[in-house]
Amino acid sequence: MQNNQSRYMKKYIGIFLLALAGGAAGAGLVSLFSGGKTVVVNDSGQPVTLASFPSHIMEHPNFVTTSSQVTPAVVHIKTKSSGEQSSEQEGGKSFDPFRDFFGNGDMFRRGPQEGSGSGVIIKGDGYIITNNHVIEGADKIEVVLNDKRSYNATLVGTDKSTDIALIKIEEENLPTVKYGNSDNVQVGEWVLAVGNPFNLTSTVTAGIVSAKARNIGIFRGGANVESFIQTDAAVNPGNSGGALVNVTGELVGINTAIASQTGSFAGYSFAVPINLAKKVVEDLMTYGNVQRGFLGVQIMDVNADLAEKEGLKVISGVYVQEYSPNSAAEESGIKKGDVIVGVSGKEVKSTPELQEIIGRKRPGDKVEIKVNREGVLKTFTVTLRDGEGKTGISKKEAVETVNVLGGEFEVLSSKELKSLKINNGLKVKKLNPGKLREAGVREGFVITKFDDVAINSAKDLANAIKSKSGGVLIEGVYPNGSKAYYGFGL
Repeated sequence: MQNNQSRYMKKYIGIFLLALAGGAAGAGLVSLFSGGKTVVVNDSGQPVTLASFPSHIMEHPNFVTTSSQVTPAVVHIKTKSSGEQSSEQEGGKSFDPFRDFFGNGDMFRRGPQEGSGSGVIIKGDGYIITNNHVIEGADKIEVVLNDKRSYNATLVGTDKSTDIALIKIEEENLPTVKYGNSDNVQVGEWVLAVGNPFNLTSTVTAGIVSAKARNIGIFRGGANVESFIQTDAAVNPGNSGGALVNVTGELVGINTAIASQTGSFAGYSFAVPINLAKKVVEDLMTYGNVQRGFLGVQIMDVNADLAEKEGLKVISGVYVQEYSPNSAAEESGIKKGDVIVGVSGKEVKSTPELQEIIGRKRPGDKVEIKVNREGVLKTFTVTLRDGEGKTGISKKEAVETVNVLGGEFEVLSSKELKSLKINNGLKVKKLNPGKLREAGVREGFVITKFDDVAINSAKDLANAIKSKSGGVLIEGVYPNGSKAYYGFGL
């Protein structure tokens, strides 16, 4: 009985396998299994391997370790501002390119305002990098750490051209995020965005790098540098100033903007490359302002239409249209009509790429510029200059006063002193969060005395501050001639 059942079973299995093979043969294919791989044999007898994903690609990336490393060093920034704010006017309405991203709505305001964003601790003694538009116009900057500790921050410096700002809190041994190298970031690699969207603290999202050297036209005028890293990691209002990190937890960008018609994430976000942001931060720490080198040329991207119109021999690169006064490029031998195709050994295909590379240089730095001139490649050594045509470093005088008092100062000319009928004085050119703003000082105020010490320069003011503690009194005059006195504690 058992033998008969065994024979029937073998018979049915044989018929099934024969039918299976016949069906495959009818389709022109026979599937052979060898070594765990599926190999298909077609009518010609040639083996063809089926296209399939390797096992390592099918595995989902694990961001747990990276998130736990980075999150403690990403802070929540809360700002308060009193008084009226206005941004660039366009068509009779207030225009702010960051309005939808940062969630501030119409930036023409009256009365107290509050905002929030993110920041990244880059030094254990309290230095934090963020976006300029997060803290711009703020009277008070509050920093809340991941562990809920809260601090008042002082503004070290800002750079509107890259939308980067540096602030500081008084604390030691803080967690930090290690700098990465944004030049090594590749399109398609995984990245994480860490920040505080919609006041939801310590939020982590993941995506891939969608593009590099992206110019989205968010900055207006001036010597602005747009060369964003584009990602599809979800970023929303409140993420501004937060960290973009690679899978090993290295900081590769500062999240800055989104492309959106609604103000919320719609698929793409943009981050300032950390190599550019890092240079800005180093300048603010060392010199008190950004040292930016310029080629001194007006440029545009090369495309097929321009190449045909101008008779160019290439269809990518950066076309030199015109020179600025005291142009470093012109003096080096670069001519109008040249196409810049490389800088210091790096290939250049677009204006954002060129702007980012030059934006990381300082006046006096030498760069090798490769151009295509009527089909011939030529290389020129260019010594970069600042916006005034100078090659030296322009260090801001007495940077300490900016940190302590929250002001940027300007020495008065003899004509201004005469018109105000004073013998000495130092003008408050710009107010940042600090003692002066808290005391009620307005921009344009001329400080003549600091506790009976005559003030002529920012250095005088810095020396006076160093020798004082407790309450102080400053006196001075406004441009309309009215005198004023302010007292505050140091």
